Amino acid sequence: MARGAPAYNRFVREELETLVGEQLVFGLTGPKLTDVDITLFRETRAAGLILYRRNFESPAQHTQLLNDLESALGRRLLVTTDHEGGRIVMLGEGTTIFPDNLAVGTAGEEAFPYRQGLFEARELRRLGVDVNFGPVLDVLTDRYSPNIGIRSYGKDPAVVTRYGLARIKGMQKGGISACAKHFPGKGHSPLDAHLKLPTIDSTLADMKAIHLPPFHAAIADGIDCLMTSHPVYPNLDPTGVPATFSRRIVRDYLRDEAGFKGVIISDDLEMGAIGETCPIGEAITRTAAAGHDLLLVCHTEPAQRAAARALLDAYRSGTLPVRDLEASVERIRRMRARRTTRFEGGPPSVEPDALPLARAIATRAVTVVAPGRPELRRALNGRVGVVFPRFSALAPRITIEPEVAAETAYIAGAFRPAGITPETKVVGIEPTDAEIAAAGALAEASDALVLFLFDAHLYASNAKLLKELQSRARALAVVLLRDPYDAAMLEPGVLGVTAYGFRKCQLDAVIARLVQG
Repeated sequence: MARGAPAYNRFVREELETLVGEQLVFGLTGPKLTDVDITLFRETRAAGLILYRRNFESPAQHTQLLNDLESALGRRLLVTTDHEGGRIVMLGEGTTIFPDNLAVGTAGEEAFPYRQGLFEARELRRLGVDVNFGPVLDVLTDRYSPNIGIRSYGKDPAVVTRYGLARIKGMQKGGISACAKHFPGKGHSPLDAHLKLPTIDSTLADMKAIHLPPFHAAIADGIDCLMTSHPVYPNLDPTGVPATFSRRIVRDYLRDEAGFKGVIISDDLEMGAIGETCPIGEAITRTAAAGHDLLLVCHTEPAQRAAARALLDAYRSGTLPVRDLEASVERIRRMRARRTTRFEGGPPSVEPDALPLARAIATRAVTVVAPGRPELRRALNGRVGVVFPRFSALAPRITIEPEVAAETAYIAGAFRPAGITPETKVVGIEPTDAEIAAAGALAEASDALVLFLFDAHLYASNAKLLKELQSRARALAVVLLRDPYDAAMLEPGVLGVTAYGFRKCQLDAVIARLVQG
């Protein structure tokens, strides 16, 4: 018995390490697999992988990356990504880039999000993805939300519910697990949780009336996963902890009262909202204790290793009960067992009917937010100037379609079918004084000017650009590229139009509306 004890203890230890690894979802450093990556996943036994833009160069490279990692580990991972569409796209080539959710909600056709979900699921499965962290089910309010905005389907909980559920049905029909976010709802968060810890002071009655209905509907409809949010909700949990750490919100309400039997996933525990609260080791144990199954530590190896050590120590010491770990792992493995093949549906490719659907959504979503003067239409037959943001400067940080990144060529091609050859000034996402002056000179020299405006309510330089052009243009049309809040800054007589996003299909749709009248 004594001689067998060390071997038995080693078996128990290894089994616990494997179970703990099932809860961990880590990101990789780049597009090429490194020895550091392999060692990290091997030693922590992390069983989940989240893919970012930094990991994706092409479908072929991406396929090789997944194959190499799983071959080196000798086991299958749970592969996840953020593919919301619109602003949030991690895997560009091989997928269709759809308009943002607010555009889908505005388009007013419930069949659109169902087909979108079906098509994107098929495309993502060909890329080897098991779980998509979407759709966003946060409900907007009149209170400005710096991180949600056009990621939401809108202000009406019934619309968010109908369109969100349609998308979820399509995704899960297409073979991928949907993960609605961010429970219990942060469409009215005053701060971006990536950067700071927000406090949302809504009452439980307000949350039940506005923000919780889409999540309850998704639960009733059988969604595979839900992702929680980081803000503090003092009227839901008076202890004042972030929802991520709140057993009252996660375990008592979501798991027990709402009856959710699927997988509960944390948002990234390396976000600023959590970092300002406590160290990563404490954060991950508090997140697990609250009732989460999958724990995301997405970016840096030191944080990932510290999280894995802290979680294992908490289970070994009894700080966290192993029975809860076993129940979480059972839920995770049950979800993963639904997909036994890595790349389903053949080599990476877009669905043939997906791009026409994206264009149809974008066209239906175009909205005039401020009426312009009648003479603008006539002025477009004369000399036309265009002021357009330097989207190529954003390409290192977010997915920008290659056509849009070639700014001047894109504008020339988009206006050409209407017989218009504009003069284009490309300005910075936050334009300089020199760029603003050059845009003003173009406005004075043009019969009509079209300004593609990037959030003047957030960036003082864009507010200055708008003011300059409103004072100098003879006839002005302003395209609101992201959130529609800039409409309040337009002067009488200026045409304001938006498609609720800046994807190519949305820009094409706005330009077509402008030139066709």
